Parts: sequence; C-alpha cells; structure tokens
Amino acid sequence: MGTAAPGMAEFEEGWHSPKGRAVREVVFGMHDGLITTLGFLSGVNAATASWRLIVIAGLAEAFAQTLAMGFGAYLSTKSEREFYQREIARERLEIETAPENERDEMRQIYRSKGFSDDEIEIMVARLTANRELWLKTMMTEELGLIEERFDNPLRVGLLIGASSLVGAFLPICPYFFLDLNWAFTASVAVAASALFATGAGKTVLTRKVWWRSGLEMMGVGLLVAVAGYGIGHLLGTLWQ
Repeated sequence: MGTAAPGMAEFEEGWHSPKGRAVREVVFGMHDGLITTLGFLSGVNAATASWRLIVIAGLAEAFAQTLAMGFGAYLSTKSEREFYQREIARERLEIETAPENERDEMRQIYRSKGFSDDEIEIMVARLTANRELWLKTMMTEELGLIEERFDNPLRVGLLIGASSLVGAFLPICPYFFLDLNWAFTASVAVAASALFATGAGKTVLTRKVWWRSGLEMMGVGLLVAVAGYGIGHLLGTLWQ
C-alpha cells in the first residue's frame, strides 16, 4: 500500500494542527481589525477635518472592536466545547444503559462503509472491549465530533482579540506622526500593505498562490475604505 505524498501530509498536519488553527485565528483577527478600522477611519476622515476627533473615534472603535472580537470568540468556542461535553455525556450514558443498541449502531456504521460481517464483528469486539475507545469511536463515527477540534476558549479569545487590536491599531498609527493631509493616505497604504502581507502569509497553510491571496485580501480592504469614505463624505455633506 502506498503512502501519502510528503507535501500533502505536511499540508494536512499543518492545517489541522493547533498551530494551523492558531494561524487561522490570527489571520481572522488581523483581517477584521484592519478592514473594520480602515473603513471606519475613511468615513470619519471624509466627514470631519478634526485630527482630535479622528484619532479619538478611531481608538475608541479599535478597543471596542477588540473586546467584541475577543469575547465573541471566547463565548463561541466555549459554546462549542459545552456542546461537545453534553454529547459525550449523552453517548456515555447510552453505552452504559443500552450497550447492545450501541453495538448495533456501530455495526450499521461499518456496514455502510462496505466492511463484511466478519470484519465488522472483529472490529466491534475490539473497539467495545475498551469503554473509552468505544466512546471515542462513537463520537467520531456516529456524531462526527473530534475532541481535538475544540480549542481552549480563553486561548482563542485572547489570540483573536490581540490580533484584532494589532490590526485595528495599524491604520491609526500614521495619525500620530504625520500631518492630517498625509495621515489618511499613509493610513490606507499601511493597511493595504498589512492586508496584503496577511493574505500572502496565510498561504503557508492554504498552499494557494501567495500574491493572488494577498491581492484578494488587500482588494477587499480597499473596497471597504472606498465605501466608508463615500458614506462619510455623503453624511458630512448632508449634515453641514
């Protein structure tokens, strides 16, 4: 029997590993922080010429978004883990109270995969000899739930929140060092560069064309900036 190609094995291991999921969370947080803040600053910049207002509003939005992203990721991941724990408790109870029914379910699962009756009986006997292995098999084969997929909620919340804060702060930085006339242009340039780098960087795991992924993420960010600027300009004109 042949073995999987090394490149494919590395791809699968990288993408599904905790490291791979961490990269996914960093990319998600950075992407959201950059695009949201860039769009927000574009709108505020078009609606007002006050440096103070732009910076205060930008920082307030950045911190509020960081908290929303961090707590949102924490609660979402916590809910997923709680769902897994509830399902594993239910499955454990079924194994304890109706073991033969669970064996029959296992037989049906492997029969649907094309195993012969003799092979099925051997597999069922071996898997059900160990209660923990039996439980894990039913969780995976019957419910499609794998414990390793459910990350630590606190880690996910902190990682996404921190990366979102970094992404949100980058477009604001030029306003601290440049004249207002140049700060907005520099802000767009910094955000566009960071979006391109983030999009290109994620291809380490996705194995996509790096420049295409970078341009795609940068293009979305610039579209949001244009939309934000247009809306801010329109509202500023109407409310003058």
